Amino acid sequence: MVRVCLNGSRSAADGVSVPISPEDLARSAARAVAAGATSVHVRPKTPCGHDSLSPRVLAPALEAIRARVSVPVGVTTGAWAEPDPTARLARVRSWSVLPDFTSVNWHEPGAEAVAEQLLGMGVGVEAGIWSGTDGAARFAASLLGPGVLHVLAQVADPDPATAEASARALLAELGTAHGRPVLLHGEEGGTWPVLRLAGRLGLAARIGLEDTLFLPDGERAASNAQLVAEGLVQYGSLQRPS
Repeated sequence: MVRVCLNGSRSAADGVSVPISPEDLARSAARAVAAGATSVHVRPKTPCGHDSLSPRVLAPALEAIRARVSVPVGVTTGAWAEPDPTARLARVRSWSVLPDFTSVNWHEPGAEAVAEQLLGMGVGVEAGIWSGTDGAARFAASLLGPGVLHVLAQVADPDPATAEASARALLAELGTAHGRPVLLHGEEGGTWPVLRLAGRLGLAARIGLEDTLFLPDGERAASNAQLVAEGLVQYGSLQRPS
C-alpha cells in the first residue's frame, strides 16, 4: 500500500502544484489514485492556506475528494491546527462529514481523548508516532492501542544518509505496536530512503508533496501523481517504463 499525502504544511509559495482548495485537492487526489495511490491523506485548509479542523473547512474538502475517488480519505488532528486540547476535541465532535481515518499524534497533549472520541464516532484512528518524541512509549502503554486502524511511523530525520537508520530505530521503539499494521514514512531528504526501506520490509508507505517536493534524482516534482508513480517504482511495486 502506498498512500498519497497531498499537501501537508506546504502553501502556494512552494509551487503551483501544491493543492489547497477543495477542487484542487480533489483533482490532485484523482490523478494520484490513477497513478496507483491506495489511500489519501489531506490537510484541509482555509482560503488563506491555514490548516483547520473546522467542519466548515473539512466537509467541502472531503466531499470534493470523495466525488472523484473511491479510496479511503483521511485527515489530520495535529495540534498545529488547534493547539488547545479541549478546543481540538470540541472541533472533532462538531464534524458533520466524517473522514475514513484520522491521524492522531500520540506525543501531543490530549491525543488519547481525541482518539477515543474518534473511535466512538466510528472513524478509524491512525496512531502517529514521531521519531524524537515519547510517542512510542505512550502508545505502548495506551489501552487504546489495540483498537487503532494502524500506526503511522513518521521519521523526522531529513538527512538521506541517516534516515534509514533513524527509521529502524523508530521501528525498534515501536516493538509489536499492539499488533497493528505499520505505515512507515520519512520527510524531506529522508523521504526516499525511508520509502525504499518500507518496501523492503513489506510495510505500507506514503509519498506526496507533504513529505517531499523532489524526485529521487533531485528534480522538482511536477505533481502528487508523479511522486506516486515514482514512489511505486522505488517501493518495488512497479518497474519504471523503458
